[in-house]
Amino acid sequence: MGHPHRLGIVGLGNISAAYLDTLADSAQIRITAVADLDTARARTLADRLPHARALSVSELVASDEVDTVLNLTIPAAHAEIALAAIGHGKNVYGEKPLAARMADAREIVAAALAAGVGLGSAPDTVLGTGLQTARHAIDDGLIGRPLAASAVMVTAGHERWHPSPDFYYQSGGGPLLDMGPYYVAALVHLLGPVRSVTGAASRLRGTRTITQGPRAGAVIPVDVDTHITGVLEHDSGALSTITTSFDGAATDAAPLEVHGENGTLSVPDPNRFDGETRFFELGATQWRPLPTAAGYLDSARGIGLLDFIAAGPDRAARANGDIALHSLDVMTSLLQSAAEGRRLELTTTTERPLAVPLTAREVWSQRE
Repeated sequence: MGHPHRLGIVGLGNISAAYLDTLADSAQIRITAVADLDTARARTLADRLPHARALSVSELVASDEVDTVLNLTIPAAHAEIALAAIGHGKNVYGEKPLAARMADAREIVAAALAAGVGLGSAPDTVLGTGLQTARHAIDDGLIGRPLAASAVMVTAGHERWHPSPDFYYQSGGGPLLDMGPYYVAALVHLLGPVRSVTGAASRLRGTRTITQGPRAGAVIPVDVDTHITGVLEHDSGALSTITTSFDGAATDAAPLEVHGENGTLSVPDPNRFDGETRFFELGATQWRPLPTAAGYLDSARGIGLLDFIAAGPDRAARANGDIALHSLDVMTSLLQSAAEGRRLELTTTTERPLAVPLTAREVWSQRE
């Protein structure tokens, strides 16, 4: 895709700082343009970056100085920005989910294919040492045939820490579409694609009160379900259960476990890049930690984009559009299943991405 790869960033909210920590001084990347609805914020960031200009969104997606658009807007804007960039022949890598609606996500994938451009999407936490060490153990046969998995995410809601949490409770938000991508992508990396889902959902209350920042005390409406649980049937025959909730105070459950005929893996939080993978062997009396065996060491937000840029004809990007589309299909089908009270067959599938070999930071970061 060219070296250094010219990057334009749309959306400079909270998550952009994490990406910049990884990308700003990478020899693989040159940030040439930034855009945000807050033009002053865009100008301030551009002044900090040696090669960047502050542009409008329409100028950025059309710029001849941009190879790939990094789309860090809110979910409701993901499709509009992605399609505009693809329309100008740009590769697109975006925050999760791929789009707020499945129809929009399909349009993005089709447009990228027709234009012959690359499409990638977060989450990229699945490429860190935590999840990849667990996958290495599964692929090596440590737990025998994988039979089942459980994924659990329970919080009291983002209004307790985020200064502007409105979009988490609007269409395209909610705990499943917000946090579920981490868990669903992890399950796909570990156990392969999903063929059917059965879901149930509820909503604790119709409003939320912001507790932090300049809008503390403001009451916002809740337009989505805030507790979703479901069963995922993988092509392999393994069954996964998933719970995502903004309606609980906390949980002591493991964020992710995989059960096989010879033992169980306790997998680190899939919203993190690292963490300890533990193994409880059938017949044992205690857990034992597994040594780090795979994944990008010391990685952070943006590693998926670097992997995306490094991909080529011999290797597909690991955080690619097909996985993002399939993950969204899993989640939107779970919501539809909950609404209709029936099991649903999925209409997409994906290839299980290539595993990540253990890769040192100095190799993947290529700092200037």
